[in-house]
Amino acid sequence: MQHTMDRQEAEKRMRELSERLEHHNHLYYVDTKPVISDQEFDFLMKELEAMERQFPDLASPNSPTQRVGGDITKEFPTVAHRWPMLSLSNSYSREEVQEFVQRIERDHGRNRFTLELKYDGVAISLLYRNGELVQGLTRGDGEKGEDITANVRTVRTIPLRLRGNPPAELEARGEILMGRKEFDLLNRQRAEQGEELFANPRNTTAGTLKLQDPKVVAKRHLQNYIYSLHTDELPARSQYANIMQCHAWGFRTPDPQKRFIEQTDSLQGILDFIAFWEEQRHHIDIGMDGVVIKVDSLDLQDELGLRAKSPRWAIAYKFPAEQKYTPLLDVEFNVGRTGAITPVAVLEPVDLAGTTVKRASIHNADQIAKLDLHYGDRVQVEKGGEIIPKITAVDVQQRPPHARPVKYPERCPACGTPLVRDEGEAQHYCPNEHGCPPQITRRIEHFVSRKAMDIGGLGAETVDALYQAGLVHNVADLYDLKQDQLLALGKGWGERSSQLIIAGIEASKSVPFEQVLFALGIRHVGEVVAKKIARSTGSIYRLAAMTREELAAIDEVGAVIAASIHDFFGAEGNRRIVERLRAAGLQFTAVHGGSATRSDRLQGLSFVVSGVFETFTRDGIKLAIEQNGGKVSGSISRKTNFVVAGADMGPAKKAKADELGVKVIDETEFRRMIGA
Repeated sequence: MQHTMDRQEAEKRMRELSERLEHHNHLYYVDTKPVISDQEFDFLMKELEAMERQFPDLASPNSPTQRVGGDITKEFPTVAHRWPMLSLSNSYSREEVQEFVQRIERDHGRNRFTLELKYDGVAISLLYRNGELVQGLTRGDGEKGEDITANVRTVRTIPLRLRGNPPAELEARGEILMGRKEFDLLNRQRAEQGEELFANPRNTTAGTLKLQDPKVVAKRHLQNYIYSLHTDELPARSQYANIMQCHAWGFRTPDPQKRFIEQTDSLQGILDFIAFWEEQRHHIDIGMDGVVIKVDSLDLQDELGLRAKSPRWAIAYKFPAEQKYTPLLDVEFNVGRTGAITPVAVLEPVDLAGTTVKRASIHNADQIAKLDLHYGDRVQVEKGGEIIPKITAVDVQQRPPHARPVKYPERCPACGTPLVRDEGEAQHYCPNEHGCPPQITRRIEHFVSRKAMDIGGLGAETVDALYQAGLVHNVADLYDLKQDQLLALGKGWGERSSQLIIAGIEASKSVPFEQVLFALGIRHVGEVVAKKIARSTGSIYRLAAMTREELAAIDEVGAVIAASIHDFFGAEGNRRIVERLRAAGLQFTAVHGGSATRSDRLQGLSFVVSGVFETFTRDGIKLAIEQNGGKVSGSISRKTNFVVAGADMGPAKKAKADELGVKVIDETEFRRMIGA
């Protein structure tokens, strides 16, 4: 893109790029019929990103570039719903569905019903004005919800701009959810990193939508299905017809061809739909826990009206959670990289919810005691909405004579060290972090993983082989390895593979500080928290010297993580390893392209950054704020203390600052504030 392009040409080109990208996004994620390669799509996206950097005031909040996440949101304001977001009355029996249909027919004659899936996700309200997405609200209490617009924009099946000629203002409601494949992938990644696994897709979706960093939300690949439309200019007086119109406007809606939605005017048609999905629900990627039956006529919906919290014109039939009994063969007590002891039930294989279940979670010692588990018990295993099977009950009547109770160990099953359980914690831990073999190997596996030090060729088996050979006892030992030591291990260790491992270890010395901090495996310090800590502290030396109170004051750290960091650096063994890693040449200081010094000059102050600056990049000025104790927000509110304005500051932000009486300062004034 030529830098001589004038603003009018730039505006036209940016509009063209946005329209093309949204078109191809719709083809890929909604229609699943892509017509260009990922590389071609990326080239278009990179061109738009470059133009938005050059002309920031021309960038739209609904630009396709926002799909990958924008600025961090510090709070989610509460906003009233124009139309209440009601829940549905739930039924677990076909008899209640029959009564619902008969009541409608008795009072209003035979009617048509629209049948839909009951998605197991998070309800969302999407507000569009003049075809542009302006707001995304959670259900909340039904009367008001939280504004999570920045996170909603990252969901690729939610259009940022509508097609055709929609009403000037409309509200589409749907369900945001996480596919089973994405959930399984996310849990595999967490397992590799030694982190606690998520329980099920629905809870993970709810937690994801409340994350403060939209970039993390974007990586979770959430999806959305629309199930209702609200506007003063409805296209039809039919539930089914309005959903089909939503599809024409660019929304992802249930597909009639896949029987995600259909119509019937008979009770038998409803029961057939229920029976079909009771059988097929385990063969689709999205979570669903029932079906929804709605009166199709909106006129009759209005006549039937509402109860206090649910409509009279709809009912949800929920599938019972699938449960089966099977013998408990054994209980394994696994040791994780942080020392947490996790009990896992070993079961006689049983088919459940479309898969063969051989193992199930028991969670902790309290759960074992609550269930009064004995070896040989017939235990009830449930999947339901849980992807990870769990034991929910025991058939005590069938307990074998002389069955031994399952006892939670008092000592580590791997090294024999007495276990500890911190106050307020559900799990027991082995404190022998530098002498317990599974802790050591799993900590090394985490250290070399892709999101940490990214050392290729060092998988779980390789790490275990190095440990068994006595070559590594902690992560620092990796940097003492020599190629001839690897070759001496014999079979499977060739010249090429050993060279790659040594080269990977050497290359890891340039991995940035935030990844090194994550790689250390400090309990509760995940990838996102490590990044925030690295930016806030600037170096591991300052981090190691901070008090618990200072640590807890770091954004998103808090008392629990602060205690974990403080205890980590308080342990002599950890300090020795950190010193050896420093001597090996790892990056223990944040590199920000400028001074990494830190002060408290801006402590307690909140800033919004807008425009283009002469001596800072936009990220650079945000970093300078954080390094000097301030906080950066993406939007102006009454809590904002200053707006730092560069050239081409957006007029909307200027107007908002004036409206709220927030002081606007320029780059010179900001530099004076930080003493630059």
